[in-house]
Amino acid sequence: MGRGKIEIKRIENTTNRQVTFCKRRNGLLKKAYELSVLCDAEVALIVFSTRGRLYEYANNSVRGTIERYKKAFADSSNSGLSVEEANVQFYQQEASKLKRQIREIQNSNRHIVGEALSSLSLKDLKSLEGRLERGITKVRAKKNETLCAEMEFMQKREMELQNHNNYLRAQIGEHERIRQQQMQYESAATQYDENENRGYGAAAAVAAAAVGLMDSDNNHYGHAQDHLTALQLV
Repeated sequence: MGRGKIEIKRIENTTNRQVTFCKRRNGLLKKAYELSVLCDAEVALIVFSTRGRLYEYANNSVRGTIERYKKAFADSSNSGLSVEEANVQFYQQEASKLKRQIREIQNSNRHIVGEALSSLSLKDLKSLEGRLERGITKVRAKKNETLCAEMEFMQKREMELQNHNNYLRAQIGEHERIRQQQMQYESAATQYDENENRGYGAAAAVAAAAVGLMDSDNNHYGHAQDHLTALQLV
């Protein structure tokens, strides 16, 4: 659960009031420091305790900031400008400053690509040359670093593809060996069947020949019986 809302009023308990003062004072000093660092602002903070003890913070100096404040207050009073007018004047100055910085950056960019060099002095040209050489050195170093990284990646990729290719070759060889074994097995089975069929045919021929011989013997025996019967009748 979040902290409850604290009612802003004087703390009657002396001990609690002193503890709260120490905590809030430290927080205020910290916020003043962060404001001066983060926003590059000139900050001066002055705090007096109930006992009259002084606490202060300034990123420049308290006296210098106070003098600057007095001068700014006097200038605004003398000029007769309102707060809104002073703000408008301030933002106009800031806008002019930004426009000037933009023009300087644009001119610098044109100088880098070799344009609008006629307005530069010899000193400016030498300075520009040094900047370009340093820039080219950094670009080449980055290019070489990128090329080395890409070459290393391509070599690693080549090894991976080579290993995968070897694996595929091994798989193809294994499949081919299995196919050859199957063909040999099928050929042996076919030959065995043919031999079996040939053996059965030879056996059948032998049986048929035996039957033929038996039939021939029977016929010969029959003729012999007929001949004997005829002789007996005579």
